[in-house]
Amino acid sequence: MSNSSEIIEHLRWQAEWCTKLGSPLYGYMLDHAADDVAAGGPVALILAGREASPRSMLGLKLMGAVHRLVLEGRASELGAYYPSVGGSTDPEMAWTAFRELATDRSQEIEAGLGRPVQTNEVGRAAALVGGFLQVSKETRLPLRIFEVGASAGLLLRWDHYFYEARGLTWGPSDSPVRLCSYNSERAMPFEVASSVIKRRGCDTDPVDPTTEDGRLTLLSYVWPDQIARHRHLRGALEVAKVVPATVDDAELVGWTDQNVRPLPDAATVVYHSIVMQYLAAEERSMFEQLIVDRGESTNSTAPLAWLRMEPGGEESEVRLTIWPGGEERVVATSGYHGLNVRWLL
Repeated sequence: MSNSSEIIEHLRWQAEWCTKLGSPLYGYMLDHAADDVAAGGPVALILAGREASPRSMLGLKLMGAVHRLVLEGRASELGAYYPSVGGSTDPEMAWTAFRELATDRSQEIEAGLGRPVQTNEVGRAAALVGGFLQVSKETRLPLRIFEVGASAGLLLRWDHYFYEARGLTWGPSDSPVRLCSYNSERAMPFEVASSVIKRRGCDTDPVDPTTEDGRLTLLSYVWPDQIARHRHLRGALEVAKVVPATVDDAELVGWTDQNVRPLPDAATVVYHSIVMQYLAAEERSMFEQLIVDRGESTNSTAPLAWLRMEPGGEESEVRLTIWPGGEERVVATSGYHGLNVRWLL
């Protein structure tokens, strides 16, 4: 398969997923971007020779690079059709403006392709919160939390967000992040008290959410027609200004080996969300074995929990393992952005 064929296939795959995940604007534009590559248009010139795969996320890099120009006020004609900056959604007109931008600003767009996709989806906290609370419920200990693939560390601040499900609530009522995307017959464990006494993460290209550059990076990868996601992100950026969380620039196996060591009188939680698909098979295997080995060496005074939200087909699955014991449970399912969360315990 030629490189252009791989790019076309990747863009159509990404278009399909954007449509499934509630972004008809990106679905339309990525599909037309694939047509443009097939026709040898300006998008073809920008993407020529680039790796196109689920791991590279080339389609989202392209859209993010362009969205950043819109957010910076440097693409006002396209911005007229991007709700993220107050525009009205019109996929056909947006594509026309997008293609013109790709013609006129190709070098700037191409430069933006060098940035990794860093979404740091705040909505996923709605799916993960039940896992954290379950650890608190079963161990009755304060939490030390360690996130791998933490991006800007916004999910390290999960306990400063407000959650509501079927009349039950958890978290500070004045939080600017309010998550209520639940569709669960079983009640969330919101009666459980939980406290975080340590929070730390790692990422191979961490983003500082307290800087303007970091803010733009994160906003650029949130799809412009999904206003609720933008609202959650902007709220989390406000929380980040007052709640510190360290994200180290490090690869996850070595960092986990060095940092994730259970200590007495606390429950240590290592967690991640939509990270494993970006790892090479060997690295993923090493990481998973490291967690199991570390878990099997724990005792009841220093438990270890492994909480993860990863693909489970059309939706994601939230799995939880707590040592001692080491029983793995699927505790929730949800959409990939944390929508439609169903608690299973």
